[in-house]
Amino acid sequence: MAVKIRLRRMGAKKAPFYRVVVADSRFPRDGRFIEEIGYYDSTKNPAEVKIDADKAKKWIANGAQPTDTVKALLKKNGVL
Repeated sequence: MAVKIRLRRMGAKKAPFYRVVVADSRFPRDGRFIEEIGYYDSTKNPAEVKIDADKAKKWIANGAQPTDTVKALLKKNGVL
């Protein structure tokens, strides 16, 4: 089972809001997930990001691979 830390798109059309979730890579982007660890709101200026650092570190230690976008968000928040 390949576990990824990735964004799940929510919100209205042309008003995206993303949740940072841990999910099996075989599931669809907005489908089933294991755990929600934060959110990312790109519509605000500056963009609002809140990620639970403890949960993110725990999942990365257990082998979860963050996507490129999530990796950038984690570096920006000082988790990585």
